[in-house]
Amino acid sequence: MSDNRPLSGMTAFITGGSGAIGRYSAKWLLRDGASVLLMARHMELLEKARAELQREVAGARVELWAGDARNPDHVRSALNKAYAIANRLDIVVATVGGSVGYRPLLMCTEEHFRKDLEINLVTTFIAVRYSVPLMARGGAIVCISSTAAMMPFNGLVGYCTAKGGVENFIQAAAEELGPAGIRINAVRPGLMRANNNERLMQEPVHGKFVEQMPLGRTGEPDDIAAGVRYLAGPESSWVTGQSFAVDGGHELRRNPDLTFMMEEMYGKEAIATVRKGKTPG
Repeated sequence: MSDNRPLSGMTAFITGGSGAIGRYSAKWLLRDGASVLLMARHMELLEKARAELQREVAGARVELWAGDARNPDHVRSALNKAYAIANRLDIVVATVGGSVGYRPLLMCTEEHFRKDLEINLVTTFIAVRYSVPLMARGGAIVCISSTAAMMPFNGLVGYCTAKGGVENFIQAAAEELGPAGIRINAVRPGLMRANNNERLMQEPVHGKFVEQMPLGRTGEPDDIAAGVRYLAGPESSWVTGQSFAVDGGHELRRNPDLTFMMEEMYGKEAIATVRKGKTPG
């Protein structure tokens, strides 16, 4: 029996495959017929993700590769395994990201700043740089940005800078990759339910975010995965170099003031000192 699903026969490679965005994006791609290779650092988490996906999507082809998305050799090895599934690579989803944590600029070190750039921007570059030569049929690359790329957020200067870099990267890459038939776009998630967001999902922080969202709720992983699926599939065949927010309308307003949270973390005196442009002793 023929498979008429829109992604039938295609192969997808996902970094950060054990995380919420990676897993749920895989689910949306698998349901429409793609085979998927998930890459993340810990095999036990990848195996758990595969078992979950195969329960939800009958007949799902899910391969795994344990490696660090910051390491080009690891990424190349994972990509080669993904390509070997069907001798093709059609979709790349680069989801690795995160922050070293809330920290005022004057309490950041060079290492803190470099780490934010490496986790968010360099991992995106590596995934794109080494996947493109395998996409002989053309294809779609989807990167994960953040509303922090568009709205300033006290305490996240490195993260905001890195995600802003992702936004510019996809535009420059789209210009170069278009002649090869490769599209590259990004989704900008707002605050969503995920294990690494537990502190932000608690009150009073959660309520301060929701106040800035016209739709009145934080996101679910499926909300982000739906955007990834659109940009990965034929429905967006004339879209490249774009990034769009999936955020409940948050970018229409502003980020909440979480000074109180940093005061809890570092002390009121330290935060008062940095607000005067001085480094705490």
